[in-house]
Amino acid sequence: MEQIIAPETRVDRRALLAAGITVVLWASAFVAIRSAAQYFSPGALALGRLLAGSVVLGVIWLARREGLPPRAAWPGILGSGLLWFGLYMVVLNWGEQEVDAGTAAMVVNVGPMLIALLGGWLLREGFPPRLLAGMAVSFAGAVVVGISMSDGGRASIVGVLLCLLAAVTYAGGVVCQKPALKHASALQVTTFGCFVGTAACLPFAGSLVTEIAAAPLPATLNVVYLGVFPTALAFTTWAYALARTTAGKMGATTYVVPALVVLMAWAVLGEVPGWLTLAGGLLCLAGVAVSRGGGRRASPVT
Repeated sequence: MEQIIAPETRVDRRALLAAGITVVLWASAFVAIRSAAQYFSPGALALGRLLAGSVVLGVIWLARREGLPPRAAWPGILGSGLLWFGLYMVVLNWGEQEVDAGTAAMVVNVGPMLIALLGGWLLREGFPPRLLAGMAVSFAGAVVVGISMSDGGRASIVGVLLCLLAAVTYAGGVVCQKPALKHASALQVTTFGCFVGTAACLPFAGSLVTEIAAAPLPATLNVVYLGVFPTALAFTTWAYALARTTAGKMGATTYVVPALVVLMAWAVLGEVPGWLTLAGGLLCLAGVAVSRGGGRRASPVT
């Protein structure tokens, strides 16, 4: 009897690759946002990012001729578009202006745990012990990274509340998106979710026009980068992976982001991390490894 890897395993590997692309690009967004935020307000930055993402996604969608999403997918698309593409991006940009990076990292990393809880309850994904254990380890790592990166100042209560709201909208957006992926493709769900988010941010159009006129070219290019890669590409690979696994496991995967941000800041900005930061990053990675384990075994095929 020869053991052959079943198709489900191969699909899961592709989903893991897509998730890996997502977390790397989302981590890179922190560096780009840091550079652009001094020239763009939270709403304008979100709208500029979403406009760039919408253009790229719209062109790809038209080229692939995938058509409009089915009616059954629209509640999830609208929910994820308003909560995740729209409100989340504005609130997170605003929150990070009010608190230090360490506090923001700790508060926003409540999101994956909320995804696991909401996914287990609303999407009936259950509460696998391995997933919960891995998330606990990763959350501890995120706290360590947050503490090590904190500047020691007094956190703004408004900033903490904004980051908490960002975590809630992120989790709500993922839980809305998951059912939509049963009826529409990853490209359709991402494209129209981005369109919805862009429409929701249109009230910031005046600020965006004014700030683009005053901003230097590198800052504007950072906004374009945020739209093309961490939004158009990364949200599509996220949706592809989410359609092939549970919301809880995908949420746990994003705990890798703080560790990657530390390494990118080290390489790009010359910010050398301390041993405590590196230890926290390793905890984040270990927790993701635990949560992603225990998957489907290879099926014996005769």
